[in-house]
Amino acid sequence: MPEQQKQFSAAYSDSNFWDKAKKYAKMAGQSVIEPALKMYYAALDSDTPIWAKGIIIGALGYFVSPVDAIPDIIPVAGYTDDLGALAAALATVAAHIKDEHVAKAKETLTQWFS
Repeated sequence: MPEQQKQFSAAYSDSNFWDKAKKYAKMAGQSVIEPALKMYYAALDSDTPIWAKGIIIGALGYFVSPVDAIPDIIPVAGYTDDLGALAAALATVAAHIKDEHVAKAKETLTQWFS
């Protein structure tokens, strides 16, 4: 695992993920939160391979980390780097994102954005 991925994986925890996702969902927007949720639910799935979980946890760690390329407090641009990291990770593990992960993500988004 590359050093940077280890660093961001270390920043990840379920509580950090949910705290940030809930607190900043509206500010970050659905385009950032949706891939994060899809991957979160895939990471919980016992069928998801360990290598894919490592990529997911690294990307979610980047999302929750207060230290990243563009600080999240910068309006509009603050979450673009998070979206890029999440999109790249999602593309890498897409074969392991099941319909049920997508459905759970959409259910959570409906609760938060309705």
